[in-house]
Amino acid sequence: MQSLFHLSIHVHDLASTRRFYGGVMGCAEGRSTASWVDFDFFGHQLSFHLGTPFPTTRTGLVGDTLVPMPHFGLVLALPDWQALAQRLQTAGVAFVMEPQIRFAGQSGEQWTMFFLDPSGNPIEVKGFASLESVYAP
Repeated sequence: MQSLFHLSIHVHDLASTRRFYGGVMGCAEGRSTASWVDFDFFGHQLSFHLGTPFPTTRTGLVGDTLVPMPHFGLVLALPDWQALAQRLQTAGVAFVMEPQIRFAGQSGEQWTMFFLDPSGNPIEVKGFASLESVYAP
């Protein structure tokens, strides 16, 4: 079964959301009204509505770094992940967790980075050399 994922979350304002997701992350904008906007988030539908973003706490232990929970994100093929990491670094995005490799040489080897959107919504992006290894034990 092939499907698309949909997530709808709150943001403080649509202008900074458009600049970040459209400009910095390179996502195509979809439909919108005065109170919400959709983006093609790497093949998935991400909707942003005006409101108070969900509260987060740094309680997720990734390596020796506490990352915001809850968070959302995506998994990319490693070349796409590297291109996005470079794009975010060039744009001056502050990272909660700098782009880095985890589980090097082990099953589940992955690259990861955590950052926040302008409304403080936490995002994790993982990169894999082979997407077939995402669920490897």
